[in-house]
Amino acid sequence: MKNQFLGIDHVQVAAPAHHEVEARQFYAETLGLKEITKPDRLARNGGVWFEIGHQQLHVGVQKDFIPSQKAHPALLVENISDIRRHLESKGVEIVYGDELEGADRFYISDPFGNRIEIIEWL
Repeated sequence: MKNQFLGIDHVQVAAPAHHEVEARQFYAETLGLKEITKPDRLARNGGVWFEIGHQQLHVGVQKDFIPSQKAHPALLVENISDIRRHLESKGVEIVYGDELEGADRFYISDPFGNRIEIIEWL
């Protein structure tokens, strides 16, 4: 079989039910991601979707929700210093991890406690 994998279409993080307002406030207003419409058949399940370049970030509802504190999406950015200052001005806690050669990066948490990496390759 020839390898047919082309890339990542989307990544999903979980959230508790009925917290779409908080998801929109964080991902759209704080991070500046563009919300996209969920297909009708999936919209009734709750959650909200966002566009990131050619990929998507889905915030899905999970029964018995537990935040992901290790597994995480890494959002590739430009001008990470400006993004860091913007997030700090919004009261978002910045957490620094191990250095990664050739990259500037830090972690934040969404309103549900999920870990999100912000990374710029230098």
